[in-house]
This record gives sequence, C-alpha cells and structure tokens, in this order.
Amino acid sequence: MILIIDDDLAVRTSLGLLLKQAGYAAKGVGTPEEALRVVRDTPPQLMLMDMNYSLDTSGNDGLQLLAQVKQLAPQVPVILITGWGSISLAVEGIKAGAAEFITKPWNNDSLLQTIRTILCLAERPAETDDSTLTRRQLDRQYNFRNIVGADPQLLHILRNVGQVAATDASVLIEGESGTGKELIAEAIHQNSHRRQQPFVKVNLGGISASLFESEMFGHRRGAFTDAKADRVGRFELANKGTIFLDEIGELDLSSQVKLLRVLQDRTYEVLGDSRPRSLDIRVICATNRNLAELVKAGRFREDLFYRINLITVRLPALRERPDDIPLLVNHFVDNLRATYNRPALKVGTRALHWLRELPLSGNIRELKNLVERAVLVSGKDELGPEDFQAQTHKAPVRAAEAGELPPVGSMTLDELEAAMIRRSMEFYDGNVSRVAKALGLSRGALYRRLEKYDIPFDSAQA
Repeated sequence: MILIIDDDLAVRTSLGLLLKQAGYAAKGVGTPEEALRVVRDTPPQLMLMDMNYSLDTSGNDGLQLLAQVKQLAPQVPVILITGWGSISLAVEGIKAGAAEFITKPWNNDSLLQTIRTILCLAERPAETDDSTLTRRQLDRQYNFRNIVGADPQLLHILRNVGQVAATDASVLIEGESGTGKELIAEAIHQNSHRRQQPFVKVNLGGISASLFESEMFGHRRGAFTDAKADRVGRFELANKGTIFLDEIGELDLSSQVKLLRVLQDRTYEVLGDSRPRSLDIRVICATNRNLAELVKAGRFREDLFYRINLITVRLPALRERPDDIPLLVNHFVDNLRATYNRPALKVGTRALHWLRELPLSGNIRELKNLVERAVLVSGKDELGPEDFQAQTHKAPVRAAEAGELPPVGSMTLDELEAAMIRRSMEFYDGNVSRVAKALGLSRGALYRRLEKYDIPFDSAQA
C-alpha cells in the first residue's frame, strides 16, 4: 500500500486515482497525526508526503513528520512533494532521509517512473558477503563483457551496478580520469530494460553555456541567427533510452538550472518551438570532481546534486587494484594483435610484474596508451620490461623550436594541452583573459582546463 499524506483533498484524490490506475493500492490522509497512526498500525510500502500542513508554509511541519516517520519505520521510502520554489526545502528532506522529491504540478508518467524506481530499490537484496563472489558468477547474471578485472572492489561495484541497472534510478559515477566511468555507464544501460533503446553520450565539459540549450534540447530553423536548419537535441535522441552526462562537474550554474528543470519535470522545449515535449529517459552522470566540495563552494547546485545521485558508484583508481593490471594488459594486447596483424604478439611475465608496480596516475587510459606505444615502437613479438621502460622513462621533452611538435608517442594529447597552457600562462604572466584569447578559448573553457590540469592561477588577473 502507498500512503498519500496531503492536506489538500484534491491532491489526495488525484494521486489516489493515478496510483489505482497504475495497479497500486493507495490510501490518503490529510494530517500528520493520521499518517503516524497508519504507519504504526500498518507500515506502507512507500509514502508520498507533502511538506506543508498549516498556514506556516516554512515546511517545518513536513520535516518534523519525516523525522517521526523515519523513527517509526526507517525502512519505508518517502517521496516528498513540494513546489518548485521550495526545492531547497526538499533538499533538507533528502538529507533527513527522504528517498526522492517531486515538484507540483507533477508529470504523471514521471511520478509513476519515480515510484517504480524507489520501490525496486527498496526491494534490492540486502548487502551480502562478497568474499566468495567470483567474476564467473557475475558474468552468468549480467552482461559485463567490456569490463576487465576480478579485483574484489570491482566485483562489489559490478554486483551493485547489475542490481541498480534493473531500475530507472539516476546514477552518479565518481572516479579519477581514466578509471572507466563510461564503460560502467554503458554496462548499466546494457543490463537495463532500455538496452534496445538509444544510449547517448554527452561530454558537458565540451559544451559552452551559450550552446547548451541548442545542443541538449535542439532548435528550429530561424530560432537564432545561425540556426540555418532544424537540429535534434541530445535529450530527444536519447528518449526511451539512456543519456550519459559526462563531466557534469564542468557545467556552469545557468546551465545547471536548465538541466535540473528537465530532470525534475521530464519535459523540455525545443528552441523556437514553445510546445513542451515529454521525456522517458534514464539519466547517468559522471565526474572526476568532488561535487560535494563544489556544492560547498557554491559552484554546483545542491538540488541538482541530490537529483542526480540517487545511487552513487565510486570507481577505484587502478593503483588500488594492481592485480587487474596484467588482465588489462593482456586484454589490450589481444585487441592490438588483431588490429596490427601480429598474431604472435604477447607480453612477457617479467614485463607484467614490472607494469603491476607502476603508479599509473592516468589509470586505465594511461595503461592502454602505454601498451599501444610499446607495441607500435617495438618490433618484437614478446615485449619485455625494457620496451615499456623506453616509453615511460623518457628524457624531458626539449623546448621545441618554432613550429616544431614533440615526437609522436612522447606525450598524450592531454599532456600536450597542459604543457601549452602552462607555457602560455608563463608568457602572459598569468593573465587569464590574454591566455584564453591567445589559445582561442572562452575564459570559462580555460578555467575548466586550469582546474582539470591543476594549474594555479590568480583570479584577480582574469
């Protein structure tokens, strides 16, 4: 039974009919006292709870009721109902133990999807001992064929990913650059009921604030000066499927508001077309930033933070699972064997032991680049430690003459970009505006790269 708590009879009636049509048993009550009586007598499966029950619209009575419910029945999930202007209040409710929040007026389909998701998560098996969990057992249950590794930390994550994939819960994937966040997002999609529908990847770090609406929502021809033809937005491309929002920590505050609206209401408008469009979509986000710290610094909206991380997946750095390094190396070599038509290609045992001890701050991406460079440069069928040492212990790249680039394979594209930004910052004495102009970047794009590569700058010189 789903318990509806709202002092507005019309709201209780409307929600009761919606739930009944969807096959749920529902009961409505109008006061906190009635709600507590029901919870004591027959705890419901789920509660839909309004935040205000008196002339005082601060929401304190709703928060008080939530605290009492959580004392009586901590296992019962609660979805808060609030107005758009009171989302900050809903965030307080999430911190106090609520599972989710919706805003009035709600979208029926979106509400039902939220209810299904929360009920599915509540029915997930309790945490079990992972000490006997094997990769073979997981592969019998789920499709993880693109993810390599058997480390216990990774197996625990994959088990949780498989369980969460069956729901429509929003997932936030955290981890350092190169740890495989995109592969985890794809695995969630491939193990979900949406697997036959689109999986759309969006790198938010590469979309400027001025283009955000056009890229994400699409536009009609003539909607703005350069709109020469209609454009389909990423959300429309992903409808019925999954959208993967990578580098969400790079999104500016104005775009965060627009994204929050879509994720909350599951509706959007194409630029140049005022007709609202509905979305049926699974949202997965990823970041290598500490979003909680960004929230404290006022650079990431707290309400959006709680909207996107119903489930959080934290990926370990590769140095935290060194036993997986030989498995990954052999996986890369298997692929390169076919790519470069070198059927006898392999990596010697001594080389695998040597690679296992590398710090690999760039994680799986760095390891993959290192293996490919060694394969390309070496003409041998069996690679030894010296072949990889030659690619890692390089002499510092000398100052290039005008127009000269570093030798191929000596630097990754990220390293080259970071080096150029550092040189430009030195040349222009840290003047961010002049550096951005010289590099052909917006100041916002340059700031994101300065933070990405941990390059110090003085905001006073912006």
